Amino acid sequence: MTISHESSSARPDRRRRMSRLVVDEAWASLAISVMWLAVLLDALFGPDLVVNNASGMTTIPSAVFVALFAYLATRVVARYGFHRPGGTD
Repeated sequence: MTISHESSSARPDRRRRMSRLVVDEAWASLAISVMWLAVLLDALFGPDLVVNNASGMTTIPSAVFVALFAYLATRVVARYGFHRPGGTD
């Protein structure tokens, strides 16, 4: 009876890759959560953008702009943080 040694070496390699994917996904999730927490805190405590022009004064919450950039950053972090090698994204 012979025993194949390839399966024993492939198993730890696969576990390492899976644990690496879990770590990458955890960091990506943490980064996205912190970005949106910053948007929340800016919405609660941040200043407003006040624009004076001839027709009057316009006030825009700064969280609108922060949310725009958080959205763009979320797309980038999600694309690279949750990417699976060999998979279709």
